[in-house]
Amino acid sequence: MARLTLTDLEARANAPVPTIDKPTIKVGLSTCGIAAGAEPVFAALGTAVKDRSLDWRVARTGCAGMCSMEPLVEVTLPGQPAVMYGAVTAEFAQQLTDAIAAGKPLPTAGRVPSISELACVAGEPVAPEGVAKQYRIVMRNCGVIDPDEIDEYLDRGGYQALAKVLSSMNPDQIIDELKIAGLRGRGGAGFPVWMKWLLTRESPGDEHFIICNADEGDPGAYMDRSVLEGDPHAVLEGMIIGGYVIGAKNGIFYIRAEYPLAIQRIERAIRQAKAAGLLGSNILGTGFNFNVEIRLGAGAFVCGEETALIASVEGKRGTPSPRPPYPSVKGLWGQPTMINNVESLANLCQIIQRGGEWFAGIGMGNSTGTKVFAVTGKVKHAGLVEIPMGVTLRQVVEGICGGSASDSPIKAVQTGGPSGGLIPARELDTPITYEHLQKLGSYMGSGGMIVMDETDDLVELSRFYLNFCVDESCGKCAPCRIGGTQMLRLLDKIAAGTGTEGDVVTIRRLAHAMQKASLCGLGQGAPNPILSALRYFEPEFRGRLASGKN
Repeated sequence: MARLTLTDLEARANAPVPTIDKPTIKVGLSTCGIAAGAEPVFAALGTAVKDRSLDWRVARTGCAGMCSMEPLVEVTLPGQPAVMYGAVTAEFAQQLTDAIAAGKPLPTAGRVPSISELACVAGEPVAPEGVAKQYRIVMRNCGVIDPDEIDEYLDRGGYQALAKVLSSMNPDQIIDELKIAGLRGRGGAGFPVWMKWLLTRESPGDEHFIICNADEGDPGAYMDRSVLEGDPHAVLEGMIIGGYVIGAKNGIFYIRAEYPLAIQRIERAIRQAKAAGLLGSNILGTGFNFNVEIRLGAGAFVCGEETALIASVEGKRGTPSPRPPYPSVKGLWGQPTMINNVESLANLCQIIQRGGEWFAGIGMGNSTGTKVFAVTGKVKHAGLVEIPMGVTLRQVVEGICGGSASDSPIKAVQTGGPSGGLIPARELDTPITYEHLQKLGSYMGSGGMIVMDETDDLVELSRFYLNFCVDESCGKCAPCRIGGTQMLRLLDKIAAGTGTEGDVVTIRRLAHAMQKASLCGLGQGAPNPILSALRYFEPEFRGRLASGKN
């Protein structure tokens, strides 16, 4: 691709949206689709079209969010709405091509709801209250475009926010827009994004850095991975804008090595953006210079914490450091560093394009915009959902995801990963906001949501999460290193039926000490599952004391 200019992007903005002029078949080829067998389906479709010399388009796309229905295939014929098929096999793919080639009606068997039926998209009205429908800002292109083709991203408004910023906005105006939007960090803590950007911009240093935190380590969470796989340019564009705001010339994608497809697609996006003049020197002919590189994490959960992540990037052991100073003041190589997670950056372009007031009008109270959740566990339709803040847990679990996957009723929902809390079924009408979840003893976290039914043993579940945190602890601070190990020892006693009332009291004391004294979020959050389980399900623990299992 030739280098683009601001004039080129302006022309694209005014051009009509390309229409479907030939049969188009898209196959979901993110990690979830590939694991379910999408590659043979893609190959079968490509072979059938090639062998018949058909003027059709067979394309790859990212995760549409309906992970439990993979492999997914979407068929669009000119002048007709898209039709989606789930659990597609290579044999069924052949039947599809036969039907289309013969001009026959598309098969009805195997159909599942299309993306347009499941979700409203950025710019459309939010679904009325009570309607089980998603609203996609972060995932607006996931399952829609080919993530390996920059032209498809450009056709859907890609890099228009960057052009707007470089042509008509100064950094202060962008920060003001983020302040109006009320965007809070989607990595877990919920810190106001505008404030982090302002602090980094105003901190003196020889150089400023921006880091995209894609070290997604929560069990059952895969939002960041899917966005990087399905819409890499959206995250890259947000990162370039962030670099412009804080005065950075270099940015870093910190991605865990267990995400090979995400890494591959980000690498390709970086190459394409450089070739198009959207990254590197003299971006869009404006004189702005910004480069990006990728650093791989080795899978340590603690490296999701900012200071541990920075240590890892610097080639040191990934352990947290006391704060202050915060990374915004003294971060990578001792310079001011802004760290945002994938979802935070993916929101940015739409806020710039549509305005902060638009974003602030979505959500509830101080929890504005949308949140992507990875809903897993004992639920019928596991996968990714993006919902406006303020939607209730019940609307997500029972409405969008279909409720319990078994004959057993839902017992609890856990949000926030291994540092989150267990929320009992009686609280499912709670709105999903930072404040409401905190009142229940849980928190938003990066977006994991695990559904449990009445067959699940919450004593064992508490042990699982605590064991995970003990294994992942860096061991640097005593409250986490010793407190977690001691709590796990007492939980083991209770699970074995040899625990006492005093053990329950000691667990609570240790948990509160860890929350107050641990150095980083891992140790501070590790007791949350146990404390919430004791708060709502204490009889299950007491039923195991000194009398064996129930």
